[in-house]
Amino acid sequence: MPQNPAKLVVVGHGAAGLAAALSAAEQARGRGVSVDITVLEKSREDEAGGNTRWSPSNMRLDAPDRIDPAFADDMLKICGGRGDISYFRALAEHATATIGWLQRHGVEFITPLYYLSAGPARIQPVGGGGAIIQKLLAAAKQAGVKVRYEYEAQRLVMAEGRIGGIEVHAGVGAATTLDADAVILASGGFQGNPSMMRAHFGPGGESIRLISPGTRFDTGDGIRMATEQGANISGAWDGMHIEPVDPRSQHSAPVVLVYPYGIVVDQHGHRFFDEGGGLMHETWEALARDIHFARPKRLAYAILDSRLFDIDGYARAIRSEVPPVKADSIEALAAQISVPPDNLRSTVEAFNAAATGDPARFDAARCDGLAASSELKPPKSNWARAITKPPFLAYPLVGAIAYTFGGLATSTRAEVMGEQGPISGLYAAGETTGHFYGTAPNAVAVLRALVFGKIAGEAAVEFLQRR
Repeated sequence: MPQNPAKLVVVGHGAAGLAAALSAAEQARGRGVSVDITVLEKSREDEAGGNTRWSPSNMRLDAPDRIDPAFADDMLKICGGRGDISYFRALAEHATATIGWLQRHGVEFITPLYYLSAGPARIQPVGGGGAIIQKLLAAAKQAGVKVRYEYEAQRLVMAEGRIGGIEVHAGVGAATTLDADAVILASGGFQGNPSMMRAHFGPGGESIRLISPGTRFDTGDGIRMATEQGANISGAWDGMHIEPVDPRSQHSAPVVLVYPYGIVVDQHGHRFFDEGGGLMHETWEALARDIHFARPKRLAYAILDSRLFDIDGYARAIRSEVPPVKADSIEALAAQISVPPDNLRSTVEAFNAAATGDPARFDAARCDGLAASSELKPPKSNWARAITKPPFLAYPLVGAIAYTFGGLATSTRAEVMGEQGPISGLYAAGETTGHFYGTAPNAVAVLRALVFGKIAGEAAVEFLQRR
């Protein structure tokens, strides 16, 4: 009599979840194992895809088949030495094979023109994260994976120390329990959960703008369900990737990343930040976080002059569809943005007096060393060019969160770790896991979701074959 198929449930429909479901289906077929695979997604079908769907999905590789040999060490350095080096080594080891796997499923890659400033090499899928979702979903369905939309996972059901099922709520009916021999949690971080945000970030955490429509579904469900069953945690629970965006925009992730080439002021017209303290991806989190938690009305303004338009490719650093506020004088600009004109004029005059370096040294693509004089407080360490050429420009800025750092502790095989080792039959990938501290490694979030999602699917099938 044939054995009933093993049951694998994947929670989440972003890069990590779909990579897990598809790789599990392929692994089961290759091993001759009968596995019934179901993806649970809490959103409607037309909203599904999590953060990935809305992301450009830059990935930190030199080329699709090449990664920097120092990748893992760089990750540890960015995390202030607090991360798990074995996790980052596994990510590096599997990165190019995962990209090749995506290519075989029809995802094409390019080398993008990245904003303006230099930085680590990266690749990008043609069509961004939306293309990843589309291709992986189609392949998963073709491989026999079932997808259930508007199914909210609520609780893991354990039997004798291992996964036995998962309690879900679908539509308006009562909660039901689905049988499961293994579960992969890939439901994102907790940035869409106001109570968790306030608990870990303090007052104001609950009101941070979400960077994309998909971000609101990331309410910490997977993290909560696993920790209820004794899962260990990892990552900085007061850490997040947050970016400066234009609050007037209706676009997803309407970042304004030209602030290094001017000054940033608060509602009173005062500077509070070294706009040239590093390349854009080295300063944007600190700026956005400062704006939200420390500035009046949680709002600031990037002030520039018309020489912005002379920077080759400047528009790549602006995703807002709303043009900047423009005026022929600093006082008129201040009036339009409701900043005290005298204060803004004094701030600009003080900055201009300190910006005495040779403007010919200005280079938007790198830290050019064009610093303001030491009398300027806060300093301006690079790109200190006087603001003198009208029309003068202002972009409003607020902080918008992409994802949180705190999550589940996992092994290099994507196993969720408990006090006694891996929790039998439980795996996790993507933003549901921790591993990040300090600053988010640039162009790594989607890459690690895909790599460890794929690993989780393979590991779950190997586990089910042994059951």
